[in-house]
Amino acid sequence: MVNEAIQMVLLNPVCLGLIFFGVVIGIIFGAVPGLSSTMAMILFLPMSFGMEPMNGISLLIGLYLGGISGGLISAILLKIPGTASSIATVFDGGPMADKGKAGEALGVGILTSFVGGLISIFALMFISPYLAKVTLAFTSAEYFSIAVFALTIISSLSGNSLINGILAGLFGITLSMVGIAPVDGAIRFTFGQSKLYGGFDSVVILIGLYAVTDIIMSGFGRKHILGTGTKYKYSMRGYGIGVKEYLSHWRNIIQSALVGLGIGILPGIGGSTASLLSYTAAKETSKYPEKFGTGIVDGVIASETANNAVIGGSLIPLITMGIPGNVATAVFLGGLTIHGISPGPLVFQKSGEYIYGIFIALLVANVFMIICERAGLRFFVKMLDIPKYILLPIVMVCCVIGAYCSNFSIFDVWYVAVFGLIGLLFKVLKVPATPMIIGFILGSMTEENLRQALMQTGGDWSIFVTRPISLIFLIVAVLSVAMTIRKQLKKNKA
Repeated sequence: MVNEAIQMVLLNPVCLGLIFFGVVIGIIFGAVPGLSSTMAMILFLPMSFGMEPMNGISLLIGLYLGGISGGLISAILLKIPGTASSIATVFDGGPMADKGKAGEALGVGILTSFVGGLISIFALMFISPYLAKVTLAFTSAEYFSIAVFALTIISSLSGNSLINGILAGLFGITLSMVGIAPVDGAIRFTFGQSKLYGGFDSVVILIGLYAVTDIIMSGFGRKHILGTGTKYKYSMRGYGIGVKEYLSHWRNIIQSALVGLGIGILPGIGGSTASLLSYTAAKETSKYPEKFGTGIVDGVIASETANNAVIGGSLIPLITMGIPGNVATAVFLGGLTIHGISPGPLVFQKSGEYIYGIFIALLVANVFMIICERAGLRFFVKMLDIPKYILLPIVMVCCVIGAYCSNFSIFDVWYVAVFGLIGLLFKVLKVPATPMIIGFILGSMTEENLRQALMQTGGDWSIFVTRPISLIFLIVAVLSVAMTIRKQLKKNKA
């Protein structure tokens, strides 16, 4: 089977060309705010139908992997997450670009994306059957406890005011409740707008809070906008970081890869949660947590390692049990089904050559990704040389296109402007926007699993503490909040 897989992928110029094409298109879709790897896969899925099975699958793999990694480009250069998975990359990647270290931030991000992807692919290849069995022990109670634990990130990323961070997080949770309720189908907080039945799209909120808000803020500095573009001179060897220095971050890399892998295995959580969790974990275990958010490579390494490790993790339940971990893998499942491959426990016996072909295609796509992004590094940094009065309108147009393409609705474009103004209000009141994003992303997951767990037990709340895994996550969540409050009190006393 392995020999057949090698012939179908490595010895097939057409397959290699399609992987390369998919990676390049995926990087472009990931870098443009509002577009995503999922959208690229949906657009190219019909094209794959008429291809040979391995060729069509390889194209989708290239789009998936390139799209996830491409989000770091706009996250670092424009402070706009190209994809939801790149939210945490903005925290330190943006400040590094402001300091004239855009090349270094991009280089480290590209390198660590490759490493995170490589770790997750090897995990997929060698331990996927064993890891998949772990997810079978998770019920709604465990998912609820994981969501509660993830919500404790709010306390760590609230800045100087814990109260403001909590209020922003609660506002995000409130926004996640707009639309049709996940269990009973009740319509909530839509104010008669049928366009809101599906709730707000995370892309719309991200573009509004990160892109439109910054453009409006830049508009107040008229002299700065009318000035010529800053010429960023940089000379960088390799990826902007030495081998010895990069290896000194080995704990952060392994820790973030494990977080991304674990989150990827659990269906329905997503890369955005993985990057935020890994960023928080890196900050909490760092010897200099106060430097996070000021522009250090540690934050970029944590975020990019985790969100690329999600790739292999999300494919583990898909291949071994036929359960897609996120929207992108659901599209990929459609591609597999069209070509007669049925994921599940017997997939290695029935379609073993194609599964090994997928493993090889993932490795090839990961190599193409690091080559393409490294080759384009000098062109990416040149974006910062463009004068603001030219760059900002182009970014604004991309934001409008991205918002429209998320649901092909003008309604979303208007709400991008609304969230841009909300972000501006947050800036004026010095309320951090990150907790709001966390609350929005995790709010629906928390509510859905809470209600499902209570329905299963007839309203008995003891299910959350009688199941060992659920109890462990809840205890860790309480300890996390307690430690954060303790640090805040010490800081206030000082």
